[in-house]
Amino acid sequence: MTIKRVRKAIFPVAGFGTRFLPATKSVPKELLPVVDRPLIQYAVDEALAAGIEEMIFVTGRSKHAIEDYFDRAFEVESDLQSKAKYDLLETLSGTRLQPGQAAFVRQQEMAGLGHAVWCARYLIGDEPFAVLLPDELLWNPASPCLKQMCDTYEAKDGNVVAVMEVPEQHTHRYGIVSPGVSEGAVTEVKGLVEKPRAGTAPSRLAVVGRYILQPEVLKILEARETGAGGEIQLTDAMAKLIGKQPFHAQTFDGARHDCGDKAGFIQANIALALERADLAGPIREFIATL
Repeated sequence: MTIKRVRKAIFPVAGFGTRFLPATKSVPKELLPVVDRPLIQYAVDEALAAGIEEMIFVTGRSKHAIEDYFDRAFEVESDLQSKAKYDLLETLSGTRLQPGQAAFVRQQEMAGLGHAVWCARYLIGDEPFAVLLPDELLWNPASPCLKQMCDTYEAKDGNVVAVMEVPEQHTHRYGIVSPGVSEGAVTEVKGLVEKPRAGTAPSRLAVVGRYILQPEVLKILEARETGAGGEIQLTDAMAKLIGKQPFHAQTFDGARHDCGDKAGFIQANIALALERADLAGPIREFIATL
């Protein structure tokens, strides 16, 4: 049987970003910059590196700026062109997706991640798809997370989630994998538990915001069953595919920065700045003075 290639990716970006108020009163959290690129750009670049062709952004009423970001900025580009600032003009090239490559769907109520994914059902159709949560910055420029997952998907078929080991005391914050047989970085998924109570987690393998899923999960989400927090949980829907379809966890080889958290966001800025030849020196000098 031929395995269908993953061509489409969903980016759930409708949330209010309340942990970053007041900044997110007018600026979407996904456009907050890590060094000089917004969070959403890192996620889209990761998707492009994995061969994704169609980007589906699930937005809300206050997120027009994300759509504008991936459009052309005629005034800025014209000004840079007239001043022969070609190096700056080149930095904008990655922000322009091809015509028809981006689609925007409204999530009209904040009913959970599962609901956000379900909102894109008509654009997904009967194809496998990826989901990327932009506030999880999974950093490995040489081997991006979704590319690692696509390699596993092409070998195993079915569904693949990205995981990393977290401390036992933090397992209640995540969807946790109940593991089966492991082959290197790939672990069979026997079960999934969303935010288990302290001391009940089946492992320390936490799902970290990257998914490759079969379209059957959308039929399960159609039932709009609520779970933890009274929301429609994607983890609960995925759990119902286990045993019916292949399901594996890919342990991500790279650095994870939780940019949905203020401390994680600041740490991401420092970590990525220290990788830049033009910034590392001044940043290290400043840190040494603290």
